[in-house]
Amino acid sequence: MAELTYDDFKNKLSIQDVLIDAGYTLNRRDGLRYPSYVRLDSEGRRIRGDKFIVTANGLCCFQPPTRKNYNVISFIKEHPEMFSDYTAGMDKDRLVNLVCNRLLNNPIEEREKKIINPQRDLPPFKIDDYKLHRFDGNDRETQKPFYPYFQPRGINLSTQYAFHHHFVLAERTVGDQTYKNLSFPMTIPGSSDGKIVGLEERGRRKQDGTSYKGMARGSNASEGLWIASPMGTKLQDAKRVFIFESAYDAMAFYQMLAGKDSNLTTQEKKELVGGIYASTGGNPSAKQFEGLLRTAKDATFHMGFDMDDAGMKFADMFRDLAEKANVPSNRVVREETNDGYKDFNEELLAMIERKNHPLAKGNVPEEYKAYVDSFRKGTDNIPSTKDVLHPNSEQIDLLPKSVQKLYARYEALYEDAYEMRSSRLVAPCDKEEAINQASEAWKTFKESLCKALDIKEDTAALDVESEDVGNDKKIQHDVDYTTSVDEQGNVAMEVETSDQEERRHYHR
Repeated sequence: MAELTYDDFKNKLSIQDVLIDAGYTLNRRDGLRYPSYVRLDSEGRRIRGDKFIVTANGLCCFQPPTRKNYNVISFIKEHPEMFSDYTAGMDKDRLVNLVCNRLLNNPIEEREKKIINPQRDLPPFKIDDYKLHRFDGNDRETQKPFYPYFQPRGINLSTQYAFHHHFVLAERTVGDQTYKNLSFPMTIPGSSDGKIVGLEERGRRKQDGTSYKGMARGSNASEGLWIASPMGTKLQDAKRVFIFESAYDAMAFYQMLAGKDSNLTTQEKKELVGGIYASTGGNPSAKQFEGLLRTAKDATFHMGFDMDDAGMKFADMFRDLAEKANVPSNRVVREETNDGYKDFNEELLAMIERKNHPLAKGNVPEEYKAYVDSFRKGTDNIPSTKDVLHPNSEQIDLLPKSVQKLYARYEALYEDAYEMRSSRLVAPCDKEEAINQASEAWKTFKESLCKALDIKEDTAALDVESEDVGNDKKIQHDVDYTTSVDEQGNVAMEVETSDQEERRHYHR
């Protein structure tokens, strides 16, 4: 059979076939018009933030919120670790051929492996090639340039202070181009001189939500790691070592557990401050893990890898190496995110979003606390805006008197409009005027609530219920039984009915 080309692969394979092969499952709740695919954890629950949506033409997919389209070829090249055919260092074009031919049941000849001397085009990493801007804890002006890097990641100033000896802004000029990135210096575990052998780099967030991430040119990423400690603990003295795929995840984990909102005891927080935080800067290598295990001989190792398939493989890899190094299994702990988040930075951002929500407990004005609390399904639950804008009679009584009066006016106008509706003695134009007045009163009530609670309506329409009393419809104070109200507040006078720890975390 003739060798297939990239055009053949794109014409014969669906992006959905590739997503399924990469371990994704069709999310039927999103419908079939724009199919979405999600990853599931070991218990069959969705992993948050790990979702791809198929584009309208069915040829590509993208991962929200970033609108970067992947076709069959680019998806495989940019996510090689998701495919069983991939081995470390494999040529990406070779991987595409293996995956696509396998999916098409097209056998390809096994190539003889050649051992060649790798080209060494890149010179070894030299920190002297960079101009370094450091974060000075006593100089506010030196701290400001770091804001565009940390703020979108939710890393607060307190966490930046804790780790400020372990990151820099590294600026390098090549020709007439100058590059500046937030950089996390990498060292080899156990090295006597503490020489910096590379940089884990992160760029500023762009308008499309993406940002650069990678390694500095010539970095020794096979042995070097970012190794940091807020207290300045040496790796060989560490009692706890927390390992992540990125420095952002490490700092996010620390912030959630050592911050003022944490439920940990003072002693537990001290252990966190005295711990070692390490980042592999992406896919880890055996040498990185072996260096940590060899140097931190008495430590308990906490694995904070992502909650996707790749992260699970990294955890298994570390356990195998720890077993070979005679590290007891009770000193190897898997740290997991809450609520199915993909990584700890994603969980931190979600936590900040909840905390800043206008209906979060600490953000509701005092005179509305009892009212909003009546909608909560749990102590820290954030009720939906739709629920808060559609109270029942008991909840109405919890509102300030001035807002109760607005609702009472709407109720009275609505009942007048309803009575007019069935009367033959009222002109159609008067009926319409009554409906308009009720609609305006409803709008006024909702706008008052929205302004007081700093919320915006997020529902398209209010579904209403009906209740039969004899042959008539019953109207009550708290339920709009015979009308529907759209998001603009327009009242329609039709009768409609509708139905209303396996050491899981570090003491989290």
